[in-house]
Order: sequence, then structure tokens, then C-alpha cells
Amino acid sequence: MLASLPILSLIAFSPLLGVLVLLFIRGDRGRLIKTIGIVTTLIPLILAAWLYVDYNYQGDPLQYKEQLSWIKVPLNHEGLSEQITSYFFEFKYSLAVDGISLPLIFLTAFVSSMAALASVYIKKRWKTFYILFLLLETGMFGVFMSQDLFLFFLFFEVTLVPMFFLIGIWGYMNREQAANRFLLYNGLGSAIMLIAFLILVSTAGFNQMPTQTEGIIYYSGDIHTIANNLLQDPASYVNQEGTPFFLSQTMKWTVFIMLLVAFGIKLPIFPFHTWMLKVHTEAPPSIVMIHSGILLKMGAYGLIRFGILFFPAEAKQMAWLLALLGVINILYGAILAMVQKDFKLVLAYSSISHMGIVLLGLAAFNISGLQGAVFQLISHGLISALMFLLVGSIYERTETTELSRLGGLASNIPFISGILLIAGMASLGLPGLSGFISEFLAFLGIFETHRVYAIIGTLGIIFTAVYVLRGVLNITFGPKQPTLQLQGMRDARLIEAVPMIALVAFILLLGVYPSVLSQPLQQTIGSFDQLIQSVAGKIGG
Repeated sequence: MLASLPILSLIAFSPLLGVLVLLFIRGDRGRLIKTIGIVTTLIPLILAAWLYVDYNYQGDPLQYKEQLSWIKVPLNHEGLSEQITSYFFEFKYSLAVDGISLPLIFLTAFVSSMAALASVYIKKRWKTFYILFLLLETGMFGVFMSQDLFLFFLFFEVTLVPMFFLIGIWGYMNREQAANRFLLYNGLGSAIMLIAFLILVSTAGFNQMPTQTEGIIYYSGDIHTIANNLLQDPASYVNQEGTPFFLSQTMKWTVFIMLLVAFGIKLPIFPFHTWMLKVHTEAPPSIVMIHSGILLKMGAYGLIRFGILFFPAEAKQMAWLLALLGVINILYGAILAMVQKDFKLVLAYSSISHMGIVLLGLAAFNISGLQGAVFQLISHGLISALMFLLVGSIYERTETTELSRLGGLASNIPFISGILLIAGMASLGLPGLSGFISEFLAFLGIFETHRVYAIIGTLGIIFTAVYVLRGVLNITFGPKQPTLQLQGMRDARLIEAVPMIALVAFILLLGVYPSVLSQPLQQTIGSFDQLIQSVAGKIGG
């Protein structure tokens, strides 16, 4: 039914309807502005849910394709042979989803709606805030839908500018420093990614050979064209001067490392993580929900989509490095989380640690590991969004997130405290919650291929239990602090309780019924695994 509709474009650009409406609303009408901002995020959420239900798990993994010729740039014609009349760079407006991008699109829509509800804490410039918020949401959708490198890069950059202002204007005391660091690191990553993309388009981006009668060669950013070309034998594709159209082996390694660094900054991989700590501590809670719940996942998605799909042989050979980086992330993040005095920093280092599990899953290069990596992306997106929603609620009531100044909140705000306990249990991987499924699959996969890394990485699970229980139990059932005014403290309001309950519901759903996520994943992960195994056979395992 949805095949006849441009459903992906409707999802991606529906937030702009809210932007258009907000432009005509006076800035002092706070309640109306917040209502429009929240309601607008529900439109793509409904469409994304419809898309998820309608997705055909038995058909082609790549579905709901939308493609239009967008930009065509003629290149220098000098020196062409008689057979080749012209060269063109062609970029297409090309959208589609598969089993990996589908759950990430729904996660984006869901967390964005929950973050919009959490934005009730914003106390100034509501109109500007929600306009930037909705622009950010459009950029995030586009990243997970794009099937063209140029389009992907464009949407990726769209997320940077709104995020810079959302941190710098509505953050806490050191917000400008956090915003600048965010833009500096992510801008550097984007520059590296752009150079890698240009190399790919200008070499492996051709989709028409010069031996064909019309004599026109198109170089495009189409992801699947580039992926297929990179897997071919370079010797079979040469022009009349004998020059290969493909990347040399050295350039393949160079581009692969560039992509690893570019998306590693976004993930973030140690030692490219310091900017993220500032963002998590200085940005407003609703924006940290977006950042931790979705934006970090763009790094892992890019690594899967471009690092592994484009360069499976190189990625397979560097599996030991991915596993090593994963173990470093897990242990580094967990150990430092145990000694933090600010609960926001505990959660920031926890995110670094949990992204290490994603790297371990990818390094396994088998179905269990890849499924575990994607499960971890979705699970951590839900859990971290819930955690930072709770941090925002607690800060609004206590004006602090320092563990030494918090304690005994369960007696005054039992609902928030109970949800915090559930979120903590999910974060440490309690069976029956989403964190357990993702960690189990990732470690199962890596144990099959790199047992030493798997054994060392499991120490992170123990450390996670320590810092989660230390933080959560101190806040909820720890000794009451004399400096903390608990008298008259209100529990969660309805607008806070709704996203809390919704996030907990999905964490429970994935924990007790993981098939809701594994079904769309199976076919796509299976095709990825076939590609990896075929390449592994060529390089001797």
C-alpha cells in the first residue's frame, strides 16, 4: 500500500511543515509554539510506525525506493577517445530503507517525539528552539534514508548547524565551549568523510562503461553502484589508455581508514571522544536525548553502510583493530564512569562504554555479532534517551546532578525514582530488558571469532553494574542530603510521565519480544554476512 506513496519523503520532510507554521507564530506565544512543535513530531512518528508495520520481511531488503535525477555536472571533454563522447557527474535524490535503516528511522521518530515533550523545560526563545529542533529531525531522517553519497553528506551536514545552536543557546554554563567543540570535531570528521566520498565517486562511481554505443560515462554517488564496482576485478575495467577505473589497493586502504576516522569521531571511538563529554554535560536534557539516542548512532550506521559494505575485505582484515578499539571503549568508559561525581558524566562515559559493544559486534563479522551491534544501537538509543530525560526531571527539582548532593529521592518522587531504577537495570543488561539482548548477541558473536577480546570485554559488564548501581541507588535510596530541599517536591507531571512510560514500554518490548527488531534485520544482515564470508574466502578467512 505504501509503495505507491513517497512515504520516505513524507517522513523526512514532514517536520518542515511545523517549521513553516512556526514562522507565522508570534514568539511570545509559548504554549502554542510548544504544542505545534510537539504535534509536528508525531506526524513522522505515525508514518514511521506505519512504515515499520508495512515493511515486507520476505522481499527485497531495499524497499520504498524513491529516485529522481537531481544534479548533473558535465566534466572536461578534452582528450576523450572517439568512443567516449562525454563524462558526467550525476547526483540523484535517492531514498530507500532496508532492515538496518528501518529500525533507526523509527528510533529517530520516536526519540524525537519524546525529546519534544521533554523540551517543556526550555524557558526562552521557544520559537527558535523548535524551528531548529525540527530542522535537526529532518537531517537525521535523511541520513538513514539516503542512497546517494552526496545526499547523505548533505543531510549529515544539516544535523550539525541546528545542533550547534541548540547546544550554544539553550545549554548550561559552559554551553558555548561545548558547542564549539562539537562543531570543531564533527566538522573535521565531515571534511575527512567528504574527501573519502569524492575519491569514491570519481573512481568507483561510474555506472556506464565506455564500450557501450552511446559513449557517455556517468559518475554517480549511488551507494549500491559504488559497492558493486568496488567488488569487481580492477583488471576487467580499464579505459582505452589502460587506466583502471577502480581504486588501487593502497587507495582502498586509505579511504577505508578515512571513513573509520570520520565515523569514529561521531560514534565516538577513543580517543576522539572528548567533545562528546562536553555536549552531554552542557546541552539541555532534551537535546542530549537526541544526541545520545540518535546522533551517535549515525557514526555506527556510517561505519556499517560505507566501511563494511564498501570495503568488506579491508574491514575483515582489520577486525582485530575494531575489536581492540571496542574493548578500549568498553573498559575506558566503564572505569571512568565509576569515579565520576556528576551523574551526567557517569552517563556520558557509559555511552562511550556501550558504543564499544557496537564495535565488538561489528568486529565479529558474523550474523550474531552484526545483529548484536544493531540491537545495541536501538537499545542504547532508548535507554540513554530515558536516562537523560530523568536527569532533566531531577535537575528541574533539585538544580543539581552531583551525586554528593543527591540522595533519598525515592520517598518524595517515587515514580521518577522507580523509572530511574528500571533504566539502570536496562543499562547494566538485566534479562528481560533490551540491554541484555543486545549485549548477549554482540558478545556471542565476538566470542566465536576473537575469544580473548570477548573475555576481556565482559569485564565491562561487571564495571557497568558497579557504576549504574552506585549512581542510581545513591540518588534514589542514598542518605538524604541536608542541603537538598525535598519538602514539597512534586513527582512527574503528565507531560514528563508519558515519555518515561513510552520509553520503558519499548525497552521492555525489545527485552521480552526481540523478534520485533530481529525480523527486519535478518534478511539484510544475512546478505551482509554472505558478502563478508565470500570475501573472507578470497583472503583466506
